[in-house]
Amino acid sequence: MILSSKWRALAFLGVAMLAPLFSAAQKPPARAATCDVCHGPNGNSVLKDIPSIAGQPKVFIENQLVLIREGMRDIPQMKGVLHNAADSEMKGTLDNVPDSELTELAHHYASIKIAKPPSQKQTDLYNKGEKLSKEMRCGVCHLPTFVGRDQMPRLAGQREDYMLYTMRAMKANQVVGRDPNMITSLYGIADEDLKAISHYLSRLSN
Repeated sequence: MILSSKWRALAFLGVAMLAPLFSAAQKPPARAATCDVCHGPNGNSVLKDIPSIAGQPKVFIENQLVLIREGMRDIPQMKGVLHNAADSEMKGTLDNVPDSELTELAHHYASIKIAKPPSQKQTDLYNKGEKLSKEMRCGVCHLPTFVGRDQMPRLAGQREDYMLYTMRAMKANQVVGRDPNMITSLYGIADEDLKAISHYLSRLSN
């Protein structure tokens, strides 16, 4: 019994010593607070035309952060967000951020569940968007459930206004650092169809 008690005491001590390590591992990266200002609490956006990054594939987030840092993807709202200097425009906030920190951010947001999508939907628009998404074979790259994979972004539950804004820009070939296949895929698609697709995808909760 004495030996058993000692082992129990040692086991308890070990758990107590490891607890801070588990807590630290679960703590969000320091820079996540900067990301959340625009992308919303825990990466779930509440701002118009700003995407949610929670639940996006880790590789996709990593790739986008690197492209932005290296100036290979032009995002006016992100000018300077990846630099260490702080001014009124957050100029250069991703410059000089090491790959290891970008990977940490990507892992953090990829592990967060995206917020529940709006419950209300326009039935006709939703059904039209569902039909178009199947006809255009969007699920081939983004997966049938539209949760994304690797470098392909998650579309299910993404902000409706952001997806419409992005698809319009892609259709007009006004984007830098994006998949050129998307520009081809959206060529000639009517704006009303883009609205339907955006509405449908934004209501999915996969």
